[in-house]
Amino acid sequence: MNNVKQPTSMLSRIADSMFWLNRYLERSEGMLRMLQTSYVLSLDKGPTGNNNWQPLIEIFTGLGKEGVVELMKNPNGAVQHLLLDSKNQNSLKVILNRARENARGMQDHITKEVWEQVNHLYHLINNPKIATQLTDGDSIAAIESMLKNCLLYTGITDSTMPRGMSWSFMSLGKYIERCLLTIELVDKQYKTIDYDFTNTKDILYWRGLLFSLSGYEFHLKNYRSNDYNYNVAHQVIFNPLFPHSIMYSLSRVKKYLDDVVKENNPTEKYALLKQFGRLYSNVEFADFEWIKRSGMPEYLEETRGNLLQFSRALSQSFFSYS
Repeated sequence: MNNVKQPTSMLSRIADSMFWLNRYLERSEGMLRMLQTSYVLSLDKGPTGNNNWQPLIEIFTGLGKEGVVELMKNPNGAVQHLLLDSKNQNSLKVILNRARENARGMQDHITKEVWEQVNHLYHLINNPKIATQLTDGDSIAAIESMLKNCLLYTGITDSTMPRGMSWSFMSLGKYIERCLLTIELVDKQYKTIDYDFTNTKDILYWRGLLFSLSGYEFHLKNYRSNDYNYNVAHQVIFNPLFPHSIMYSLSRVKKYLDDVVKENNPTEKYALLKQFGRLYSNVEFADFEWIKRSGMPEYLEETRGNLLQFSRALSQSFFSYS
């Protein structure tokens, strides 16, 4: 007898693969955007040029302080380590190999176009040509090619996948991963000013953060005052119209959580909804006075910790095989 716990619409194993496929692809896109930004800004001889590598290296390598400092001094080595080093469990090569394994095991549940694009990304990152490009000093071309193909995956998925349970689990993975990446990047960037909003910085100081989240143009069009420390924080944490803000990402998680709970009616649904409701309210009803009282690093860490706890609870509810 099959003992696999089954949501109404699909096996737990398939739902799990859907969820992680999009987490891995969102992580790949986010890392490539940060990498592109860091590489370009590292050519800037200004005081913040080399510092743009630090958040990226800390997030995607797991290296200690000395290892981070060494890679910050060696942009070409950093690119190699982030893209191709199989010993780095968050390298692009490792992430895309995992994504393909998830997609390969559920080809009947994704469209032909989605599978082909995942497979294409896998072959791109495993092609010896990319290592040659990095060695020959053509790193930016390799980075931009991979980023464009990750963006193409997003477009193909959006335009070809049916809006059923597969789509909902894929979207949950995507927006949970996006929110976690934004939290980590925001925390590391504001740490550089010791979270002191009175330590006035101009827009050029924040361009690394904004470019990494595709938010520089959005900022220039939507924020008019010169209080950049507050404006940037508002955009990346609270702005519900900015696609990479914490608030926007959580609003998308809320939508797709409601969909999967309604469809599958898990036994833990009330606890799951309450848990996410507390997390969502902590951002929806927060403001800078709230953050000042708790402290910005504490607020971000609490939000991150609650989101990770929710993600684990979601997995236990829908992806358990016992």
